[in-house]
Amino acid sequence: MIVKKISIILLSGLLSACAVGPDYKQAPEIEMGENYKATTFKDWQQTATDSLNRGAWWERFQDTQLNQLVQELNTHNYQLEQALANYDAALATMKSAQASLFPTVSSGASYTKSGGNQQNSTNAYSATGTIAWEADLWGKVRRQVESKQYSVQASAADIADTKLSLQAQLVKAYIALRMTDEQQKLLNQIVATYEKSVKTNQNRYDQGVAARADVVAATAQLENARAQAISLRSTRQQYESAIAVLLGKAPTLFTLSPTTFNLTMPSIPLSVPSALLLQRPDIYSAERSVAAANAEIGVAKAAWFPTLSLSASGGLQHSNFADWIAAPLNFWSLGPQLALSILDGGARRAAIATSEANYRATVANYRQTVVTALKEVEDNLTLMSVLKDQDAVQQRALVAARESLKITRNQYQAGLVDYLSVSQVEQSTYNTEISALELKSQRLQAAVDLIMALGGGWSVPNPGTISTSLTTQ
Repeated sequence: MIVKKISIILLSGLLSACAVGPDYKQAPEIEMGENYKATTFKDWQQTATDSLNRGAWWERFQDTQLNQLVQELNTHNYQLEQALANYDAALATMKSAQASLFPTVSSGASYTKSGGNQQNSTNAYSATGTIAWEADLWGKVRRQVESKQYSVQASAADIADTKLSLQAQLVKAYIALRMTDEQQKLLNQIVATYEKSVKTNQNRYDQGVAARADVVAATAQLENARAQAISLRSTRQQYESAIAVLLGKAPTLFTLSPTTFNLTMPSIPLSVPSALLLQRPDIYSAERSVAAANAEIGVAKAAWFPTLSLSASGGLQHSNFADWIAAPLNFWSLGPQLALSILDGGARRAAIATSEANYRATVANYRQTVVTALKEVEDNLTLMSVLKDQDAVQQRALVAARESLKITRNQYQAGLVDYLSVSQVEQSTYNTEISALELKSQRLQAAVDLIMALGGGWSVPNPGTISTSLTTQ
């Protein structure tokens, strides 16, 4: 009895033994700094915590139609469907690994008929059942499950990263399309103005108070403006087609009608650099990959230890079907099996070396992802500040250009200057108008890039709610 109790205690100790290999505790360390360099600009005020509103970040632009388009992308984009399928595959792989922690039960039944020239034929009916379980003494299976769990979390973050990227593509395409519409309106106004100029100069020429050169110059201006307006049709169609594809639609079935431009420049609060570790899904995915690679080291090291398999089997066998059904269990087996690989030609050492090298590679990738993220934030912060200052100068230039055009036209009407002077000032003014529109578009798109660099609307999900959060926002 004492021996039996000791055996039970020893077996329980073995089955609850710690898993071999290193335990993962935290992300690899990397120096991030306490402040962004761009905070030296007066435009940015850094906060101690993450203050960027989570969720529908695109609503910061305050455009109802844009909000509807992004919501449609969230549910109909084919790349997102592919990412979700990859997540489901990772989840299934994790469940497959978890199944190894439990015993397997199998059964079988057979019938054979045998005979020969010198003997009568005989029948044999049999049914068997087997229970087998490999005790996870050294934590190999637990490390495999751990690795797959981290991989599932990384896959969930990959979905979020894909979604953020696609949302940014849609918002930027929408901004570009709306700015193209604004340019089209401006060019239509310019064409209308030039048509009046052609008519006016033609009348003046007919009356003998203007040179033929004035008519030709006005006509050249008009045709150039018309050509620019025509080229915008192709540009707009490309943006519209890009939006259609992002929504999972054929471009021929999608139309986005011109409307009044009402996008608002969003305000973007800035958090400390370390907050990026929680704000960006690509960083979170890279860190989870490090954790998964760390667990794989334990899987490789477990191969050095013996495996203990427990199995039990039994069955029924008889030559008569009726007796076979009624017969009690007439054969069985029960016993453990301990196996240890002695020589393998260095395969286990190579497997450990491979897993350790993979771990170092994922650590390097994680650190590279972090520094790249910091660069993107710094670059976009600087760009936003520069574009804001540039826009202020551009607006002053636009006011001056409009005033110059007004003065020159009055001088022309008074006969103080020729039409060539008017033509030159008109061209300069309209170029300034177009540049102002392009600069506004650049500022809006830079705002999108900065929001994405800061992590968009993503935050680290609760592990228990990952699967339910993938199809939202």
